[in-house]
Amino acid sequence: MAMTFAIDVGPLKPEPAPLVLGLVLFFIVFALMAKVVLPRINKVLVERENATEGRFEEAEETRAEAARVHAEYQELLAEARHEAARLRQESVEQGTAIIAELRAEGQRQREDIIAAGHAVIDAERAVAEAELREQVGALATELAGRIVGESMADYARESGVVDRFLEELRAAQPSDAAAGEARD
Repeated sequence: MAMTFAIDVGPLKPEPAPLVLGLVLFFIVFALMAKVVLPRINKVLVERENATEGRFEEAEETRAEAARVHAEYQELLAEARHEAARLRQESVEQGTAIIAELRAEGQRQREDIIAAGHAVIDAERAVAEAELREQVGALATELAGRIVGESMADYARESGVVDRFLEELRAAQPSDAAAGEARD
């Protein structure tokens, strides 16, 4: 007797031929999926992952480059500020030097003007003295002549009385001139 192997699966009782055909087709589809479709899917996923990682790396490189450029910018800005401060300091120093030069030049011109004024005053004083000498001499001789009753002009010219008198006055004058210069 042959033993029959019967499994009670209930109302679903598959036929062995379609079951075997279904299993064969399943393994064929599985093999196609494993050999063709899954490698393509994996390739696309790897490419996407590489692209994403590449973009992250690119972003990191871009951030690093931006940080480097920013540091260079800050360095250039600090150098520019330093240069501007140096130029300001040089300008102040040059301005001070120019002001000092102009003051010295003004002082020199002032002294030149004062010296020229003293020279003019001395020249005018000499002219005034010469005129006064003539006038004082003439007036003194005329006055002496009126007092004496005769002309004293010849005597005064010959003896140089007027010239001696004026020389004595001039000799007494330097103390007066020193007092005048002390006032200047």
